[in-house]
Amino acid sequence: DESPATAENPIKSSENQERVYTIFDKYKDVLIVVNAPLEMDAKKKTKMILYALPNGNDIEYTAGKARASEDEDFRYGVQHIAAQTRWLRENKPQYNYVTVYLQASMRSWGTWRRLHRDNGISAKVLPAIIQDMADLYKPYNPSITLSSHSGGGYFIFEYLRVAEKVNPLIERIAFLDSTYGYEEEDYKEKLTAWLKDKRHYLNVTSYQDSTVIYNGKPLVSPTGGTWWRSQKMQRDLAERYKFTKVEDDTYRNFYANDGQITITLVKNPTGKIYHTVLVEKNGFIDSCLSGTKEWGKGYEFWGERVYDHLIKSTPMIKQH
Repeated sequence: DESPATAENPIKSSENQERVYTIFDKYKDVLIVVNAPLEMDAKKKTKMILYALPNGNDIEYTAGKARASEDEDFRYGVQHIAAQTRWLRENKPQYNYVTVYLQASMRSWGTWRRLHRDNGISAKVLPAIIQDMADLYKPYNPSITLSSHSGGGYFIFEYLRVAEKVNPLIERIAFLDSTYGYEEEDYKEKLTAWLKDKRHYLNVTSYQDSTVIYNGKPLVSPTGGTWWRSQKMQRDLAERYKFTKVEDDTYRNFYANDGQITITLVKNPTGKIYHTVLVEKNGFIDSCLSGTKEWGKGYEFWGERVYDHLIKSTPMIKQH
């Protein structure tokens, strides 16, 4: 079966067994790259992951590749979303996995939100992106994961703010160290309403950024980092859901409804910066599978990378 050819600049790569589309002028200040299997199987369920990029990164860095030397930009090696997507396809073959990279043109979804939330653009564009990406693969009945890293969380939070209700195609929302923008009054009720459907999953992964000293100063304010805001989200949701807390020397984790809500918090007594390590150590894979019967099978969060054999020597696309 052929993937829909309605996006711009389709690029086939038989080596990677994937097809890449670039959409660059349809949405205000947004660049989108769609990475799909070269052959879509209509008999399989389709999982579409919309991944909002972190601050400062473009899609080439986020997708990742093998660095040719130590002199090459380190950002090629800190997320490897392309290789982690290939691992999902290789190890969970019952699904078609499609990853959609969402980049604000100014490389900051927080900045994009500030520019466009008062002029009506965010209310128009963000729901349209989600629905249009689903429609691109409508013949394959996709379900949607909204995923994000770092400032990419502002894409999800702004969507929650402007949407009258969460698109029913969204089955999973994932925050990979990206809860900076969480505010109870804007998001708690919509998240709670969406979670009433037990087929929906919420995954939050953060680390103890409050212990980090950078250039002689705390990296974040006491209530400004993801460590505090992720726990604030948990406390707010605990008004409706019963959580089990599991804590040891490494983690402070919270689970509700047999993993429907998973909040994974990595402790950091030595004050290291784990912001991208959370993604690199199989974090993207884990955020896609938490709460399901596939959770933890074939990989370990915060363990050795399982996707190294799927890292390519050339970038998925060229942006530089």
